[in-house]
Amino acid sequence: MSTSLLSKIEVGDRALTPEVAAALGCAFGVSMAEVLGRALVAADDAQLLAELRSAIRTYDMPDVQAVPEERVTADLETAGRYRDDVDVAALITLFPGLLRNATTYAHTANSPEAWSALADVYSTVYWLAGRHRWMDMAELAVTRQRWAVEQQPNAVAEPFSARDRAGTYLNFGDVERGLVVVDRAIVAVQSAPLSTADRDLAVGILNLRGMTLAGRLQDRAEGKREARRHIESAWRASASFPTRDVDAHGLTFGPQNTFTHVLATQVDLGRPQDALALTDDLDEALDGLLPTRVATDPDQRRARPTRFRRL
Repeated sequence: MSTSLLSKIEVGDRALTPEVAAALGCAFGVSMAEVLGRALVAADDAQLLAELRSAIRTYDMPDVQAVPEERVTADLETAGRYRDDVDVAALITLFPGLLRNATTYAHTANSPEAWSALADVYSTVYWLAGRHRWMDMAELAVTRQRWAVEQQPNAVAEPFSARDRAGTYLNFGDVERGLVVVDRAIVAVQSAPLSTADRDLAVGILNLRGMTLAGRLQDRAEGKREARRHIESAWRASASFPTRDVDAHGLTFGPQNTFTHVLATQVDLGRPQDALALTDDLDEALDGLLPTRVATDPDQRRARPTRFRRL
């Protein structure tokens, strides 16, 4: 890492990427959580967070009283809305009970759909933990997600689990291994008994993660080759959804979200002109996408959502 780059990061002229953060942590002998700093929670949320951690620990201890499928399904839909709206406070409130109920339901029903529902809960826990830089919880959530998927064969849920696992490598700056996880999952999907639409959805979601990883490779030439491979594959897969992007397992895939990832990847690769050449009207290209981040104006005290489905 050059002194020039480090200086630019220190004054805010360059972003602190996971790869640079991991390199700094290695040099100083500290964890990624210490380098990035953990986001604090309000005092009222501390107990809810402790309850969530407890629910994660008791992943194989369902409650005695059965939980109806309708309750889990309704709470999952509510969690999806909170995630789309980036309503973190509401998610923290919902999660402890939802995770325990989904755990009990999965053990009782013992069906691919029930275990997939539990995996979706863990996926959103990973999403929440990653944004707060609770690295230990993020890794544990992905591990539990994978465990849930493995309880019953589910060719659709497995690639979504692999996508999140690759994300943990991205978070820790280990881009090469993240790409290995993505490529292995794509190979598995190609040979799975899936419909064309389900296969394209799974491959496309993995391609989006692959693009992001490729854009962070230190070897720029290799990054461009890997990015091109995933970009071309994602565009082919998005052809199965020509009219609109589709939502599945808390994620979005289709032509519009593929566009946002291609745009961001070109920027990551240091090719801003290629990014600008993608469209003459960026607002129109991003119109309709739900926010995944909310910035707060300290003067107005109001949330200002951004239309960017990147992570």
